[in-house]
Amino acid sequence: MDADKAEFLKEFGSDYGYPNGPKSIDEIRATEFNRLDQKGIVYLDHAGATLYSELQMEEIFKDFNSNIYANPHSQSDSSSATSDIIREVRQQVLDYCNASAKEYRCIFTSGATAALKLVGEAFPWSRESCFMYTMENHNSVLGIREYALSKGAAAFAVDVEDNVNGGGASGGQEERVKLSPHATQRRNEAKILEEEPSGNAYNLFAFPSECNFSGLRFSLDLANLIKENSERILEGSPFGKYVRGHWIVLLDAAKGCTTCPPDLSKYAVDFVVISFYKLFGYPTGLGALVVQNDAARLMKKTYFSGGTVAASFADMDFVRRREGIEEHFEDGTISFLSIASIRHGFKILNSLTPSMMSRHIAALTMYVKKMLLGLRHENEANVCIIYEGHTSKLVCHESGSIVSFNLKRPDGSWFGYSEVEKLASLSGIQLRTGCFCNPGACAKYLGLSHLDLLSNLEAGHVCWDDNDIIQGKLTGAVRVSFGYMSTYEDAKKFIDFITSSFVSKPNKSENWNMLRTKSILLSNEGHERKAGYYLKSITVYPIKSCTGFSVESWPLSSTGLQHDREWLLKSLTGEILTQKKVPDMCSVSAYIDLNKGIMFVESPRCREKMEINLKADSYPGGIEEIELHAQSRYEVQYYENDVDLWFSHAVGHPCSLLRCCSSKNYSSLKKDKSRNLCRDVESRLNFANEAQFLLISEESVSDLNNRLSLIDAQKGTRGTSVKINPMRFRPNLVVYGGEPYAEDGWLNIKIGNKNFMSLGGCNRCQMINLVHQAGLVQRSNEPLATLASYRRVKGKILFGILLRYEIQDKKGMQTGSWLRVGEEIHPNSE
Repeated sequence: MDADKAEFLKEFGSDYGYPNGPKSIDEIRATEFNRLDQKGIVYLDHAGATLYSELQMEEIFKDFNSNIYANPHSQSDSSSATSDIIREVRQQVLDYCNASAKEYRCIFTSGATAALKLVGEAFPWSRESCFMYTMENHNSVLGIREYALSKGAAAFAVDVEDNVNGGGASGGQEERVKLSPHATQRRNEAKILEEEPSGNAYNLFAFPSECNFSGLRFSLDLANLIKENSERILEGSPFGKYVRGHWIVLLDAAKGCTTCPPDLSKYAVDFVVISFYKLFGYPTGLGALVVQNDAARLMKKTYFSGGTVAASFADMDFVRRREGIEEHFEDGTISFLSIASIRHGFKILNSLTPSMMSRHIAALTMYVKKMLLGLRHENEANVCIIYEGHTSKLVCHESGSIVSFNLKRPDGSWFGYSEVEKLASLSGIQLRTGCFCNPGACAKYLGLSHLDLLSNLEAGHVCWDDNDIIQGKLTGAVRVSFGYMSTYEDAKKFIDFITSSFVSKPNKSENWNMLRTKSILLSNEGHERKAGYYLKSITVYPIKSCTGFSVESWPLSSTGLQHDREWLLKSLTGEILTQKKVPDMCSVSAYIDLNKGIMFVESPRCREKMEINLKADSYPGGIEEIELHAQSRYEVQYYENDVDLWFSHAVGHPCSLLRCCSSKNYSSLKKDKSRNLCRDVESRLNFANEAQFLLISEESVSDLNNRLSLIDAQKGTRGTSVKINPMRFRPNLVVYGGEPYAEDGWLNIKIGNKNFMSLGGCNRCQMINLVHQAGLVQRSNEPLATLASYRRVKGKILFGILLRYEIQDKKGMQTGSWLRVGEEIHPNSE
């Protein structure tokens, strides 16, 4: 055992690893999660979905292979047996929440979100009702607001705070807790109440058992306080008259239920929402709404379906619904096979117990927080800021399984969360970034105002994109979360990754620079090359993300190389196909014969070549306008069905071939200053992502290969590395001559008598990690992982430069502007 783990166990060993459990954590990993170690994966997104046990799945399949489960709406023996199993599982869910079967029912839904939706649409809203919810709530809870507002009810968010003006040593909880409301919300068409409310309306209060942004665990005492003292807690607020009446409490336990299930024998919670894949990984697409009987009777359901009615007439307005609460709300045939599999998940939770799992996970969470907060740059500046609540312990417990944070550079600027996620993925670490569908907590902890959020939206930022820093402000965070099978080794690898990738250290090793030695530049024939820079190869990629072809010379146009990325493939749902999404596109190769005016396309999946006539009027497939890259609109030509069928077969996905006829840009040059990325829209582009040309230096590729060889030697795998070919980067131009990375400093170049402007480095992505061998596509971490170790600049991993063709004489361009292999290159020419 190494010293670091010994130190960890000294502090956390009494809670870590299930010392009193049926299996130790090492045994659990070896027998039930061996796939993680086999694949070298550190999985840290258990708040998104925990992992299923391999033994759990074996038991499920053994169960399915040994028994016959039938539709429970039938009357056969198999159906009756299935109904018995469903009743058993309902009781298991209630037992897990310590809920009496006399007071509560378990309604199965298609997920936690469906359970929340059911509450929202069936709740007895009125103009006197209000929907109150804590700021720390998932979007699926906030969506209930739409039902409330549409019925004329009021809605507002609250912050749970200490009451600084009350609650001495002997004060009750209601005196020491304060709910601070945000602005009230009502639809424009809803009339504000002019009279005092009658007090007979039903109000809904929603809060999570654990915030999925910060990990803050809310005490269920909140439920009792709202039920008994809502007016007192909100005393003095301008919303007092809206909170009279009967209070119904909704607990979103989707995240917190794993290690801290609600005890419904002690707390007056009316609705509890559960997600089973967050509990034990499988099944997905199944959740539950645990509902108190009286609250269930208040719900007004409109729709009826098979299984929910005792009788209905087809030709007149008559329906009699079933009286059972579960039968009343479970539309159609429930997912009985998934429900049957739940039993095997509960076996895991019951054997380890939520209490043991909570202590194990808390040990890892506290360790990671401690280590992150202790990180310092060489100038002693803090590296990490962690987002966690500091609310009264009477209302909130300690944090759960989540650590949400952001990282700072030595100068105090932020590392973007997209950069962290990209590098983590290269290191085999799976985590999550963004706002985690929790906009209230995200804005609260990041300090984002409504104006900030609207400005971010106007700047193009939407959920799940990688716009992580806008105008110097973060738009989200990095989140790691632990599960019952997480280990110290997982946590340690994560901390080591953060330390090596984001912490600046004094006297950092400069071993890499040893590789940047000058060498004699030799041609393929072994003769010494002439001094200077020369164009070695030209490659045209007619179809975006498909294989291109190399030429000795090629004409230039206003869009770059003529016909370069002039076509693309679009799925039937409108998604643009790329190798990152459809790796088999690499097997589709295109070649253009300018003399014949034909593009020839080949695929190993197709017996015959596809021939595309370059004349724009050759295919009567139609023309329309589409938008790409947010700032550009393209007029595109479609092709006939036989062309689309050929390409659909070639790439294994139904798709359409589109040709760029013209493009329109909304601005002269779009730059996102926060990320220092640019897309050249000053000149015309076909379907290129950023610029007309990508240039790669042969010497830079050679230096990269030397670094890869050194890594292999350090790992003891000398001779096994695969040399990276320049074409892995899909360049248009490959040059040779000079020092590695000299191209970084080029502001402009002249090739022959043609002028080009540099737009800066090309930000590389996972696409360069795709390896095409023997007709198969394999993914690896290289060369992006190595590039990230020395070519990272403010969140970008740069390799190669982007160019724009500077047209000086359009007439001359049309008659004689060709690029030719062997032409001399003059960097930074006047």
